[in-house]
Amino acid sequence: MPYTREDGGRLNNYAREPKMYQAEEPTKNEKRNYLIFGVIAFLFVSGILAVAFYASSAG
Repeated sequence: MPYTREDGGRLNNYAREPKMYQAEEPTKNEKRNYLIFGVIAFLFVSGILAVAFYASSAG
């Protein structure tokens, strides 16, 4: 476990803070892919709900 040493010589075993970075805006291709995957997910969930509704009313 990594320790840091304070000015008085005492050991400090708190977690080290991660290095920060700036997030980058998605590119046009990434935005298009997000849209495509969103539509596919919507159709998939809609299909599952339609099958569940049909199965529950068929009995």
